[in-house]
Amino acid sequence: MPVSIFIQTLNEEANLPSCLDSVSWCDDIVVLDSLSTDGTKRLCEERGCRFFERAYDGRGPHQNWAMENIDFRRPWVFYLDADEHMTPELRAEIERIAADPDEKRVAFYCGRRNIFMGRWLRHAMPPGQIMRFFKPPHIRFERLANPTPIIDGEHGYLKNHFIHYNFSKGLTEWFERHNRYSSYEATETVKALRERPVVIGDLFARDRIRRRYALKNLSFRMPGRPFLKFLYMYVLKLGLLDGRAGLTYCTLQAIYEYQIVLKVREIKRKERGLTT
Repeated sequence: MPVSIFIQTLNEEANLPSCLDSVSWCDDIVVLDSLSTDGTKRLCEERGCRFFERAYDGRGPHQNWAMENIDFRRPWVFYLDADEHMTPELRAEIERIAADPDEKRVAFYCGRRNIFMGRWLRHAMPPGQIMRFFKPPHIRFERLANPTPIIDGEHGYLKNHFIHYNFSKGLTEWFERHNRYSSYEATETVKALRERPVVIGDLFARDRIRRRYALKNLSFRMPGRPFLKFLYMYVLKLGLLDGRAGLTYCTLQAIYEYQIVLKVREIKRKERGLTT
C-alpha cells in the first residue's frame, strides 16, 4: 500500500481495536505512545503495529519528534487519533493521491464527522479542515495544543471525511482532557497576544485555513469569548438543529473557552506578581 498510518496514543486500550480495524488494510501502522499504563502497548504488538514511546511534551513537539525520528515506510502518511476511524471512501481517495506520480502537493487537509450522543453533530461541530495527510519531510508543527502545521510546499483539501468519536471515554475523561488542553491554550493565547498582531487582510484571504487562523487570532482579543463562542456555534452555525446533543456540545465548548479565559488572566496576574 502507498500510505502509512500514524496514530498517537495514551491509555487507548478501549478505543484502539476499532481504530485499527478501520485501517487493517495498511501494512505500515505506526503508533507513538505517551507512556501508557494500560494494555495499549501489548495490543499494538499483537496487531503488528510499529510501536514508539516517549513522554508527552505538548502536541506540536510530540508530532515534530515523530516527523524527525520515525522512518515511515511509505512517502505519504495519514494521521489518526485512537478515537477516530478511517472510511472506505477516504481510503480510496488518499490511495489515489499517493499513487499519482504527478502529484505536486505535499499535504492535504481533511474534514471529520464528530459523533456525540449517538448522532453526527452536523452543525454544532461541522467537519472543518485539519491537516492529516502529508509527506513527513515537508511538515512541522507549532503550538502545544491544536497544533498549527507549517507546510513546506503546496497543500490541498480532501473531499471525504474520517469519523471522530470525541466522547468515547465519557464526559469525565473529556473534562479532564480539556482541562489540560485549556492550560496549553492559555499559554499559546498569551504568546499570540504578544507576538501575533491581527492582519486584517488575512480575514478575507482566499485560502480557508489562512482565514481560520486569522479569525482565531482575532478571537483572542475579543471580550466575552465564552458567550460569543456559544452564540457562534449554537445560533450562527445552527447547532440548535442538532437537538439536545447540539445544545450540550455548544455549552461544553463555552465552558472550555471560559477555562482558557480564566487561565490567561491567572498567567497575567502571576507575571505582575499578584496572587491568583
